[in-house]
Formats: sequence, C-alpha cells, structure tokens
Amino acid sequence: MKGLLHRLLESMNLSGRDWAVLLLSLLLAFSMWLIHNLSLKYNSYLSVNVVAHCNVNGHSDVSAGKSEITARCRAKGYTILSSSLSGGRTADVTFSPSVMKHYDGDVYCVTSDDLNEYAHLLYGDGVTVEYFLSDTVFFRFPEVEHKRVPVMPVYSVHYSSQYMSSGSFDVTPDSVTVYGEPFQLENVTCVYTEPVKHSDVSEDVHGVVRLKKIKGIRLSADDVHYSMDVTRYVEIRQTVPVETVNVPSGKEMLVFPSSVEVTLRCVFPLMDDPYENVRFQADYSEFAGSLSGKCAVRALQLPKGVISSNVEPAAVGCVIEDM
Repeated sequence: MKGLLHRLLESMNLSGRDWAVLLLSLLLAFSMWLIHNLSLKYNSYLSVNVVAHCNVNGHSDVSAGKSEITARCRAKGYTILSSSLSGGRTADVTFSPSVMKHYDGDVYCVTSDDLNEYAHLLYGDGVTVEYFLSDTVFFRFPEVEHKRVPVMPVYSVHYSSQYMSSGSFDVTPDSVTVYGEPFQLENVTCVYTEPVKHSDVSEDVHGVVRLKKIKGIRLSADDVHYSMDVTRYVEIRQTVPVETVNVPSGKEMLVFPSSVEVTLRCVFPLMDDPYENVRFQADYSEFAGSLSGKCAVRALQLPKGVISSNVEPAAVGCVIEDM
C-alpha cells in the first residue's frame, strides 16, 4: 500500500509549492462546504438555563437559581453548534407579571403557551420553537421586606383664560409596593413622581410619568398614568344673606355683616341659576369653639355644575342673644 501511494505521488510530479496550493485549495473547499452546511436550518433540541426577572408582589424580582428550559427547535447549524459547544448557555429573561402564575409558597411558574412569546429571548433571533419538552417551568422568588405606600404627584398646571380643573389630579396606580432592608423602609412614607408640567391648558390632561427612584429601594412600578379633568367656566357674582344653623333653643345668633358677596365658578354653558338652590351659612357650633368670635361662611352643598365658590368676607362676626 505504501509503495502504491508513493508511486501515485511520484506520478503527480508535484513540487513543494504545488503541494501548498493543493492543501490551501482543499482547506478553502472544506471551509466553503462547512459554511454552507452551517447556514442551513436543522431540527434539534436546544437547552438554556434561565434566570427569571419579574415584579412579583412581596418577593424578590430575581429568581433564586436557574431553571433549564429545553425545546425542539428549527435553527441554523451555527446556532445548534454554538449551543452544543457552550454546554447550555444562561439567559436572563424578564417576564411580565401576567404570565408568572403563583404555584405554592415562593414558587411561581410559566406555562409553555406563555413561553412562546419569549422564544427569541431564550434561544435568539431566527430560531423557531416547535414545542417545549415541559408544559410548565418553575421559578422560586424569595420573599423580601416590603410595604405599600401612596404615590404623590408633583405637577404644575397653568390654564387658558376661563379654564380650570373640575376634579383632582389623579394617578393610577395611586400606591406602589416598595422593597428594601427594614431600616430603609422605615423612612419611606410615599413615592413622588417626576414633575409634570402643562401650560395654556384648555382640555383634559393625561399621560404617563416616571416615579422618582429612591436609593437602595426597589419599586413595584416604574411609572404611573395621570389624568385631570379640565372645563371651561363662567363666574357669577351675587350678594346673598348669611343664614345661621345649629343655634340652641332660646338663643339667637346675629352675624355681621348679615350678607356676603359670593363668586361662583360654574361649568360652561350655564343651564340653571346656580344661586337658586344654594344657601350660605354660619354654624353656631363653630362659633362656640372660636376664640375670635367669628365663624366661616360656607355652602352646605354646592349645586351640580358649580366647580368652586369664593366668599367675601370669608368669616363673619357673631353675637349671641337670649330670646
């Protein structure tokens, strides 16, 4: 056999340089063959070790340990070869709280149906998952110190002429869960939003605003929705008498002045006379506990369509007489 090979090589009559060219050509041909085959798609089982991230109420946002997820996939040869050589890579995947179902204690799970939308994060782009080997994947999220605190909006709104808010500045959610060490949580009584600024407002305002970060503290939400109703108004001024209420039997309470000027801001367009069903009163109970001998003048209830009222003077002097 050796003699036959030797005679074959002699018959080819190749020089040293020819040998180099031949070997280089063979290497190039093999490389092209390998690249071509690795670029084709094949069916194979791919595995990945997953560290789950999720805002689970009352628990750590990172799973303790890893969970292996294996699926039959269709992928390019490059991907399959890389997965085999790496011995199963590790991926950090952030799951939506809506797909992370509580199983028992600190254990939560994700079903294979929900895993499909995270396939590109698990195995990379260009990989098609045919099916997962396990119907359910489990993760453990240890319980951590936490408490619920209100969200305090920080805002500045300037209105166009004859426009104003007809309600409060609301945020949704109006409270969030904060996580941290006990000594850190002691000092956290609320969470503030980033400043919201609107100018020349003539319609309802709404949007999304981020929450201010607190060093060493994790929040259950990064942002909140805000909204406030805005309406056009008209001002109606009128002088009205001041009535007295809760005066004990056998006594009479006199007020000075006996009438005040009231400015009502009403929703435009005005449908009815707003002063028809509103009364402004001075309460004897408030006068009895007052050191100044005065009490505030207030409307018992503002009619529908009245946004606010302003009374001048805001307080009246009171004198008690026996009847």
